[in-house]
Amino acid sequence: MFKHILVPIDGSPLSDTAVTRAIAFAKEIEARITFFYSQPDFPMPIYGEGALIDPTTPEQFAQSAQQEAQRILDRAKAAAEVEGITASTDTQVNEVPYEAIVNATDRHGCDLIFMASHGRRGIAGLLLGSETQKVLTHSKTPVLVYR
Repeated sequence: MFKHILVPIDGSPLSDTAVTRAIAFAKEIEARITFFYSQPDFPMPIYGEGALIDPTTPEQFAQSAQQEAQRILDRAKAAAEVEGITASTDTQVNEVPYEAIVNATDRHGCDLIFMASHGRRGIAGLLLGSETQKVLTHSKTPVLVYR
């Protein structure tokens, strides 16, 4: 059935729980995992009266984001390896996380996306948006949503 699972993560408690569940699922179906983290791009500075000036350079921001991504990905990979699951990691800078997730799925030849959802509905879901919903809408690959 499924042999290669993409697991998008962000380091949140919900994401950590999804990592644990994805590992258990992969173990059950004898699949391998690619953990993926979508890094934010450097925010464009806003100038004008009352604007805060961030002294961080784009290079410093990129380095910090890369270090954070690596820390989160390494933790997930180590958890998978403890359970005997073959795991790899990937990260990409993209301001649109759902696009990065769909691209990573295609790039790695994954046949399933396993991702968490906060389960927001109604106005909260509409206003806040949902990366999970966007992946469901735009991906040609099956998506298993953990809530």
